[in-house]
Amino acid sequence: MRILLSLVLLFLAGNLTAQNFEINGKVTGPQGEPLESATVYLEKPADSSLVTYTISDNSGGFQLAGNGGLEVANLLISYAGFKTHSQKLEIDEKLNLGTIKMQVADNALDEITITSSRAPVTIKKDTLEFNAASFKTRKDANLEELLKELPGVEVATDGSITVNGTQVSQIKVNGKEFFGDDPKIATKNLPKELINKLQVVDSKTKSEEFTGKEGDAENKTINITIDEDKNRGFFSRLTAGGGTNDRYELSGIGNYFKNDFRVSLLASSNNINSSGFSFDEIYDAMGRNAYSITRSRGGNFSINGNSFGSGNGITKSDNAGFSLVNEWPQETELSSNYFYSRADNITETKTQRENILPNRRFFNNSESSSNRLNNNHRFSLSFEIQPDTLTRISVRPNINTNSGRSSNQSFTESVKEDGTPINTALTDNYSEVHSVNFSNRLNFTRKFGENGGYYSLSFNNENNTRSQDDNFFSEREIYNQEGELVNTDVQDQLISEENRDNNYGIDLGARFPITEKLMLDVSYDFDKEDGRNERLVYDVNEEGDYTLLDNDLSNDFVSESFEHRPSLGLVYNDEKLRASLSGGFQSLRLKNRDLFTETSIDNTYENLFANAYFRYSLSQGKSIYFNYNNSWDTPSLTQVQPVTNTINPLNIITGNPDLRPALRHRFYVNFNNFDFKTRSGFYAYLGGNFTNDQVVTRSTVDEDLVRTTTYTNVDGAYNYFGGGSMDKTFKLENESSIKIRGGIYGNFNKNIGFTNEQRYFSKSLNLTPSLSVEYNFRDLVTLEPFYSVEFVDAEYSFNNREENYKNQNISLALTSFWPEKFVIGSDIAYQSIGNASPGFQNSFYLWNASLGYEILGDNGTLKVKVFDLLDQNIATRRFTGDDFIQDTQELVLEQYFMLSFTYKISKFGGKDPNNKRGR
Repeated sequence: MRILLSLVLLFLAGNLTAQNFEINGKVTGPQGEPLESATVYLEKPADSSLVTYTISDNSGGFQLAGNGGLEVANLLISYAGFKTHSQKLEIDEKLNLGTIKMQVADNALDEITITSSRAPVTIKKDTLEFNAASFKTRKDANLEELLKELPGVEVATDGSITVNGTQVSQIKVNGKEFFGDDPKIATKNLPKELINKLQVVDSKTKSEEFTGKEGDAENKTINITIDEDKNRGFFSRLTAGGGTNDRYELSGIGNYFKNDFRVSLLASSNNINSSGFSFDEIYDAMGRNAYSITRSRGGNFSINGNSFGSGNGITKSDNAGFSLVNEWPQETELSSNYFYSRADNITETKTQRENILPNRRFFNNSESSSNRLNNNHRFSLSFEIQPDTLTRISVRPNINTNSGRSSNQSFTESVKEDGTPINTALTDNYSEVHSVNFSNRLNFTRKFGENGGYYSLSFNNENNTRSQDDNFFSEREIYNQEGELVNTDVQDQLISEENRDNNYGIDLGARFPITEKLMLDVSYDFDKEDGRNERLVYDVNEEGDYTLLDNDLSNDFVSESFEHRPSLGLVYNDEKLRASLSGGFQSLRLKNRDLFTETSIDNTYENLFANAYFRYSLSQGKSIYFNYNNSWDTPSLTQVQPVTNTINPLNIITGNPDLRPALRHRFYVNFNNFDFKTRSGFYAYLGGNFTNDQVVTRSTVDEDLVRTTTYTNVDGAYNYFGGGSMDKTFKLENESSIKIRGGIYGNFNKNIGFTNEQRYFSKSLNLTPSLSVEYNFRDLVTLEPFYSVEFVDAEYSFNNREENYKNQNISLALTSFWPEKFVIGSDIAYQSIGNASPGFQNSFYLWNASLGYEILGDNGTLKVKVFDLLDQNIATRRFTGDDFIQDTQELVLEQYFMLSFTYKISKFGGKDPNNKRGR
């Protein structure tokens, strides 16, 4: 906290001396009409470098303020459809320019700005555009570092991006996908010198882009454009490292551009729990903040990107892939991606669990280990053509194959509160699985009229096959009330499963303009699915062969479903308001027949659904958004099949054919406001989900503590969430800056369930305020302290139990490019877990560090990296459920030291940018 106080004092001192000139004025059109969102900026006459900029408000007013001892500067004003205004100014402490009238460009076109000097920020209706060259970064910066300099853009330590509070879901290059839908591959690898502009728009499908239909307002897409003279060349990066405890990393990426053709290759191999695709400038594949700690409700948290109990441990991974894009005349485009991944994962888990029943308590102690090996191939292809300006045809086939094997061993004992044994379960399972998934989507779209009318026809299919063989062995021991062994049950089985699912769908859609701003949307969706699920269980015979078919545990299901979804909607669009109201009818028929027992299920569900949203722009950078929708979630076949599953001998599961579909309501509202003049932003949101007929488990526990589980419907469950954040950036002297961001986030949940036929509920409230500061000194040193505290208040209807505790997270990240040729990184975090049980460590430090030195003319970097410098990385947690309290300890990646070498080379437009760099 002393560091935070010092930085705040530094900010105050810098702010007092930072501003020594102020320029005011007003921008209007030729008739005196105010021009909102005009870009006003100052440049130095000597080299046209950007001094400062702002955006005019709704009255056309603007204010430029800054420092730097300027005597003369060029003032430029840019606005779509008007000539760029330019004039030379003699800078004074206070200067009022009065009204500046813009002149219409002779060849003005909608959404085109004619400029002699590129504006740093341009606003074109729903597009926010940044000029990359206007934002200074250190040399060799990548896209992620450029994004951090853009106003209103936030990049979290895990690489996720938000723009004015809205999540960025994908990044494109010249409008095309860059290695699929993982934004981090682009942000970590694209060099800044390649980038011309960054355009922020609502996320859209290809069809929506073609027709001009509004996109997803809850997600943003960043499109990177490349200068024509740089759209010919290549860039690549290779890293190799070896360390203690046999740790290693190998990774590389190469990209080649030539006008409308682009090909990218990547590959990696490591045993440090990394995907290997996302290079970090400081830590390479280890990643910045490699521990990346997160929490979920009740104190559950994950370290190193792995949630405990679901894929934690140590993983050796091998990956390779390519991406290819090519274009021809008539807007003909071919793109393809291929990925191969191999993961070898080892886990070890120790768990202590207190189970709370209405009339008693008991405890489970368990130890388990597993080894999973998985191979995956993914290939996708996209081909589209526009035979004329009104027609678009596309086809997108995808294939995904997977093969793997795993071995799992576990031992669990259940005891009473006084330690008397109740039962034990020993399991040993070996499994092999193979699956193939093929999907395809064919789309035809035709536009008509002049106001956005279109009609479209889509056909899609998905075909899945999956086979799995399990050699399953379990031994269960049952004890009486005195703790004496009375019974032993042994299962030694071969379980063979074959699954086939085929889904075919037809989607019809049309938009009919009623007026220039009001449209009618009509759609009809039909889906048909058929499948077969064969599960044969064989018991071992006296000779040790699996030949005895167990008819009670085996099944062979044939299923069919038919879904119809007609809908109507009204859409309104103008410059300020975008709104939609739609609704429809859903009819779903589920048919299921068990060939073993000759039993069948034939249910039809008929429901209405609705969706409404609006987004209103109050002024530039200030808007409000609201969305409501409801949807019907039909039970899965597993939940409705009246089949008994005994894979876990202490938890026997059976489906319920009488389940009803769940009706889920969701609403979400947000408000965001970013002020380009003050470089400050505010974002707030509120949302909720509540469900009728939610499907939950219903369990009973017998005297031997064998749990029998089925499913039922309940009403009354809900989840509400909300929060807000504020941030402000200050430009200090000596080309330094400081950014302060504060926020508070919270959620309130109510869950409902059953245990031993008794209905229970739980309520929990989580509040998490946080404060972060980023101080940047001349792009040489960056200091980032962060603090957050999570307050948890939970109550459970079992025994009127309550829990109140807090979790704390304090971190400090330091990045330095000084002294020259040195690259220094240090990330240290302190975690305090408020509800850890006795015997488990409840606080710890995690410290990662890196020291690099540039060689080979800045193209090479030699690094020494340390993961968990203090050797305190742990994997302990307490998770509080509705009817249990569980403590877990897991195998995690421990301290290692690594020496690595990174080599980069790039060449664009016939020039080598590495030869022209300077600090």
